[in-house]
Amino acid sequence: MRRRRVLAAGLAWAACPALAGEEAALARVNRLRRQAGRAALRWSPVLAEVARAHAEDMARNGFFAHQGSDGSTISDRVARAGYGWCRVAENIARGQRSLDAAIAGWQGSAGHRRNMLNRDMADLGVARGPGNTWVMVLARPGC
Repeated sequence: MRRRRVLAAGLAWAACPALAGEEAALARVNRLRRQAGRAALRWSPVLAEVARAHAEDMARNGFFAHQGSDGSTISDRVARAGYGWCRVAENIARGQRSLDAAIAGWQGSAGHRRNMLNRDMADLGVARGPGNTWVMVLARPGC
């Protein structure tokens, strides 16, 4: 059974129509990539679940970092979810009240923008957790 609105996951978008979640995130990032001459990304429910779990971990345990409360890195979390990755990156944000604001913040940061425009990435998952904690996971499956 498909989970509804895994993307802006967590609690905030759980019951929203599809466009408010994964399709909106994918469309926004792919628009940025198209403007930069990059190939479009695909939506990955696995990466969205990894993003959701990390967003909730940060909110639940009161921290804001790429390292999980269990010491995990993004590569650890993606591998644990069964995604055989070759390249992986993570963007995190906190406090933005909308998907547009979170993506705009990432666009304005050189490192986060580089992750979103990386030619090596193929798949995307994004989640919004409690306290407006945002996580974006980008990856390419096995090389």
